[in-house]
Amino acid sequence: MAPISIKQAFELALQHHQAGRLPEAEQICRHVLAHEPAHPDATRCLGAIADAYMNRGIALAHKGQIDESIAAFRRVINLRPNQAEGYANLGAALKQRGEVDEAIAANRHAIALYPGSPEILSNLATALKDKGELDEAIKVLEQAIFLRPNWPQALNNLGTILKDKGEIEKAIDAFRRAVGLRRDYVRAHSNLIYAMHFDPLDDAHAIAQEQRRWNHEHAERLRKWNQNRSSEVAPKRSDDAVPQRRLRIGYVSPDFRNHVVGRNILPLFRRHDRRRFEIFCYANSTARDAIAGEFQALADGFRNIVGLSDDQVAEQIRQDGIDILVDLALHMTGNRLLVFARKPAPLQVTFGGYPASTGLGAIDYRLSDRFLDPPGMDESIYSERTIRLPDSFWCYDPLDNRDIPVSSLPALEAGFITFGCLNNFSKVNNRTLDLWARALGQVAGSRLLLLANQGSHRQRTIERLSQGGIDPSRIEFVPQLPRREYLRLYHRIDVGLDSFPYNGHTTSLDSLWMGVPVVTLAGRTAVSRAGLCQLSNLDLAEVTASSDEQFVAIAVRLAADLPRLKALRSTLRARMERSPLMDAPKFARGIEAAYMQMWRTLRETGGGD
Repeated sequence: MAPISIKQAFELALQHHQAGRLPEAEQICRHVLAHEPAHPDATRCLGAIADAYMNRGIALAHKGQIDESIAAFRRVINLRPNQAEGYANLGAALKQRGEVDEAIAANRHAIALYPGSPEILSNLATALKDKGELDEAIKVLEQAIFLRPNWPQALNNLGTILKDKGEIEKAIDAFRRAVGLRRDYVRAHSNLIYAMHFDPLDDAHAIAQEQRRWNHEHAERLRKWNQNRSSEVAPKRSDDAVPQRRLRIGYVSPDFRNHVVGRNILPLFRRHDRRRFEIFCYANSTARDAIAGEFQALADGFRNIVGLSDDQVAEQIRQDGIDILVDLALHMTGNRLLVFARKPAPLQVTFGGYPASTGLGAIDYRLSDRFLDPPGMDESIYSERTIRLPDSFWCYDPLDNRDIPVSSLPALEAGFITFGCLNNFSKVNNRTLDLWARALGQVAGSRLLLLANQGSHRQRTIERLSQGGIDPSRIEFVPQLPRREYLRLYHRIDVGLDSFPYNGHTTSLDSLWMGVPVVTLAGRTAVSRAGLCQLSNLDLAEVTASSDEQFVAIAVRLAADLPRLKALRSTLRARMERSPLMDAPKFARGIEAAYMQMWRTLRETGGGD
């Protein structure tokens, strides 16, 4: 190729840039600058290329193509090393990929370049939260709020961190302030509803009222989406009460991955009757772990919906001809409830995230069980109709941790009882701590093992237990650990103490699998009756309390009976394996029977939107 002039080279660079061939354009511009370092057009062109990389990175991140977005942001930084925006966007993408330390470093670099950005401070705070550095995260958010008072996003982020610290009342206040400042802030409103389930002061009717408000503010107007499409041609469905084809079930979740919800739902996917059901997943996550891979392999159709609008997802569901659409998140992070608000499927169900209600008028049913929702209870707190599974809302599978053995009873060697609670610390409130203190106070020499990352919430816990007469030397904290190490912590615990009003769910199943009985307190909300459900399925309802006094009495009595504890230690795993809690085929048949019941009701009554 003949040599070309600087002018020709620059014109070629512009052609590459306009065609989206950014690496080629960048290479030529750098060649131009190598020959003429002060060439103004080439400098401007490199700036335009940096902008194009930035836009490309943002678009790729929005679509969930995180690796590609990170590469684009790194090119921006290479082109503009002294501007904060590239580092800030890189930090957000790295956090999304789970590289928290790198995300923190990128955001700190961005702040050094632009100290006055509340957005970057907020991004840093969320990365610090993911690392478990909650106190520092709050300090950073306070700086952001100082720079931009009454900023809803910062208040929402503050609420999530306060919740993780177990400061539920403060968290709820932060979420309410965020929603008050921005009525259309759907995520903060969902966070508020979910947090209310953890608050000892909020009853089921207060939660239901907030859920109805969420439905009114965000969902009701979207029912028109389905009505406007009612005359369009949709995939043909049979009108038979019992179809002669496979029913199409669509599951929507951010948790088709190594997550408590994913692990609970996986046994259902493994045992679904493929002769009668066709399974579609709508994954609001870019996770690539082994469990995510298995979900993808088990599904007849797997759609990644990251970056798609609610309208786009709803249209995809309609085009897929889904008969029954199942929400697996409720108001948890990553939910797509506004897809359900558009009613893209004739039947819609909520299940799996946690046992409660969404409050959405567009969701027809919720799955529960007879322990979480005893027949005859007041169901006015639910917007959906309740169908009770035969035995349990949960199906437990230790997956690749079956080889971890049950240990001998720790008290036999230690000479004292160790109580423990390895629940998410957001479930630990003052009422819970006060009851735990009463139990420890009546068991001489006993210890308490808690799961909590470093932070002031540890000191707050010590102070509260000290007010109940418990010496700080009897309390031990351990940080968040990888799953196998976490399960081995049960080798140190003799008796589990449950949290309330939000009981342990999968955590309690882990405890029982490791041979550790859990003393629980059953309340009036479904999330506060998880312990009752699980223990009843193991014929251990006698360690379920119905009052504070009974909870303390059961814990003290069980701690004093070492032969009973030793027997439970050696038999609980076998009980679990024989029980409905680990009977995946029965769990799947129960859910499928519920789907068929819903479908027959719809067709026999001529219902559906």
